[in-house]
Amino acid sequence: MSSDLVVVYHRQPYEEHVLPDGSTELRENASPNGIVPTLKGIMGRMGNAAWVAWKHADDPANPDFERVIEIDDSFGKYKVSRLPLTPAQVSSFYHVTSKEAFWPILHGFKEKYNYDPVDWPTFREVNWAFAEAAAREVSDNGVVWIHDYNLWLVPGYLRQIKPDVKIAFFHHTPFPSADMFSVLPWREEIVRSLLACDQVGFHIPRYAQNFASVAHSLTKARTITDELTSDTMTPRGAALSERFTPVTMEHRGRRIQIEVNPVGVNTDFIAEIASTPEVDEKVEQIRDWLGDAQLVVSVSRTDYTKGNIEQLETFERLLARRPELHGKVRLMLVSVGANRAMTAYEEVQQRIEELTGRINGTYGSFEWQPVSLISTAIPLAELVAYYRAADVASITPLADGLNLVAAEYCLSKQPGDVPGTLILSEFAGCAVLLNGEIPVNPFSYASMDRALDQALAMSEEEKVPRMTELRTSAKRWSISAWSDRTTRQFELLRRADTGLDGAIT
Repeated sequence: MSSDLVVVYHRQPYEEHVLPDGSTELRENASPNGIVPTLKGIMGRMGNAAWVAWKHADDPANPDFERVIEIDDSFGKYKVSRLPLTPAQVSSFYHVTSKEAFWPILHGFKEKYNYDPVDWPTFREVNWAFAEAAAREVSDNGVVWIHDYNLWLVPGYLRQIKPDVKIAFFHHTPFPSADMFSVLPWREEIVRSLLACDQVGFHIPRYAQNFASVAHSLTKARTITDELTSDTMTPRGAALSERFTPVTMEHRGRRIQIEVNPVGVNTDFIAEIASTPEVDEKVEQIRDWLGDAQLVVSVSRTDYTKGNIEQLETFERLLARRPELHGKVRLMLVSVGANRAMTAYEEVQQRIEELTGRINGTYGSFEWQPVSLISTAIPLAELVAYYRAADVASITPLADGLNLVAAEYCLSKQPGDVPGTLILSEFAGCAVLLNGEIPVNPFSYASMDRALDQALAMSEEEKVPRMTELRTSAKRWSISAWSDRTTRQFELLRRADTGLDGAIT
């Protein structure tokens, strides 16, 4: 049976577990938090649904697994079409092209861009395979929903294979300005593929404006309508603020809807975890361990875009200029390494470890270790306990598509907890969504130092209203709000085929 919604995403919608007998068991994701459960939730609202992902195969012509399987879990029944890709194909299209060429440009790091090892024919080949699989699964009146930059060419190929299908694309990363995007030799091919969509979605207005600018510079696409950006996304003078948001573009007689819809946090799930007796007990243990010291937490992946090195350098400067804080403040840095052996990430991890060792060796004592570095993933319940116990969360990426950690920190706070203060980089997408933070420019030593001093010195009388405002704004862009709006958009896309109402509002 054809599907009303086909999700095209590189990850499979379940976890694979190898059993003692060597067989593989497919298990539903343990946590409802995260993008995969969120996408599956939207699939459950759309009737018949399918998912297209890749799966490793030594011989793609004769994979040792069924290419299309049926899944029945708490989200409903759906099909999964698994594309057999060799490890070499995955390495080329994902680890090399996507991570070494696209990723630095998306985040504004020209100096990290590496064109030489890119195998563009393989990238095309893999994207074509995704497009073919989606075309096989989607109904005539269905929607194909493609996710992220590693599948940039899928919309254009899909339009060739199935000209009348409805195509939506969602960008989970920043979208760069025209001069940055033009570093890519394949820029025109990419943007023409995205203009084959019926709808292109972004987290915040800045990324939508950047996409429109790129389209204007490389094609004859034009913006037909725009609108004043919502007051909830327009902090005056912020680095990523935009006064106007594009709504509709036109290219070759076709209209493309530009959708701004930030992915949020599963607020109910965070609240449920934060209020459990186990987390209450863990919070007490952490506060007992801290004594009268303040705790600063910072959580991210190990990546040159995340500002982990700058975070440590700021903390080192704090201890150097303010000896009265020795023994009175701790930094817990969670920097989780990505599962890929890439030189750029290895260098970041090595620098983080060197800085941590230097700070602890210079300023630490038997009773007090200034920095606790955690390089492995922490269970969410334990992380929430640290959020609740922390006096400050310092989230200072140099560039970030959105960043959900900042919102999770605020939403974890419970009555009776230390109110908490949020230091937030102006270059995280969520900076235009959250209100009450201490904004910081992570490229400025002075700005970083001032923000940390302000956060540590802030009175409870100031913290409480700030955290109230932060929690209110974080709840406004919850995952349920994103899901509701996305579902409405897809219903309108499908109705447009019938001539009932082609407007997307």
